[in-house]
Amino acid sequence: MIRRIRLPFLHTKARLIKTEIQSGPRKEGTQALANSVQASAPPHVISAGSTPQAGYEYIELKQLVKQQGLLEKQPVYYTFKILLLLGLFLLGVAFLVLVRPLWLQLLNAVYMAVVTTQFGLLGHDAGHRQIFRKTWKNDLLGLIIGDLFIGMSNGWWIGKHNQHHSHPNQSDLDPDIDIPLLSFTGEDISQKGRITRFIIKHQAIFFFPLLLFVALDLQRSGVLFLLKTREKYHMLEVFLLLVHFTAYLGVLFFFLGIWQAVLFILVHQTLSGLYLGSIFAPNHKGMPLIDKESDMSFLYRQVVTARNVKAHPVTDFMYGGLNYQIEHHLFPSLPRNRLKAAQRLIKAFCLEHGIPYYETSVLRSYQEILQYLHRISVSLPEVHTQG
Repeated sequence: MIRRIRLPFLHTKARLIKTEIQSGPRKEGTQALANSVQASAPPHVISAGSTPQAGYEYIELKQLVKQQGLLEKQPVYYTFKILLLLGLFLLGVAFLVLVRPLWLQLLNAVYMAVVTTQFGLLGHDAGHRQIFRKTWKNDLLGLIIGDLFIGMSNGWWIGKHNQHHSHPNQSDLDPDIDIPLLSFTGEDISQKGRITRFIIKHQAIFFFPLLLFVALDLQRSGVLFLLKTREKYHMLEVFLLLVHFTAYLGVLFFFLGIWQAVLFILVHQTLSGLYLGSIFAPNHKGMPLIDKESDMSFLYRQVVTARNVKAHPVTDFMYGGLNYQIEHHLFPSLPRNRLKAAQRLIKAFCLEHGIPYYETSVLRSYQEILQYLHRISVSLPEVHTQG
């Protein structure tokens, strides 16, 4: 059962927001409400209720986005992006083959963690059909990036990610809040093992250390998926994964030796996980949760469950555009380099219609996540075991 989590100083504001969501936007005072929400921490309430009129609002918003040409494909931008990342990747491989000192190779592992994560973000864009007009071209790029370059099943990830986009922060439906070692909903943990219960009771402390295992877990989940399921590109994915792991391990152990290769893998994989996890976590963690039975409209559901991280050239690059999470969830096929322009339009639209639009800084987003996880932990009852 989901617990209602509220910040004491946001009780009144949370009630206002919930009323606004359930009854639909009011024309009087809506801008003041939206500005009030935007300037504060996100309301930690369970969002529920129907907003049928929001369907018309989304149609209106989509028309505005289309009129600005923001949904048009950007082949020049993505061609440059692909060639740049490919060049950076080959530079790291050349460094790996030609350089011998261990400390330089460990720096190279850090560098490659950034490059491969950036490749993952490009694969994310391909998965959302942002790059090419033809579906098979996006699929092919996703397979090359996910399976061949990263070692993660692209088919598994697309299924999981599409489910998240359909049900963000929705209980029992969003796979991104169903994490065995963390609790985002305050569910009963009495049946979990002692170590798992200990981690969940201290999850704010363990959160960032657990992110170190994100990349490895994505690879593990993808392999298990392919062992159990036959999907569209099953044999091709199996082949590409075999090539990836053979080449990855073969090159490292051949040129670095056993122990240096092991250290390189540890640094590369853990920092890839930390980087990837730290840019995905601010998107929804600690934002309002939605009951499984809720019939909240698409527009409201996508906006109130998402958190934007304030734009900056460095942030935009490091997050791969995911800092524009509201815009991305409203229009997943929107090319990455059009998100900033879309934000100006969508932000103004939300203010005009009284739709809570939340944006904050990088550090503040992490602070909110940790505070939320801590509140969940302290609200959980103690589990006493006998013997």
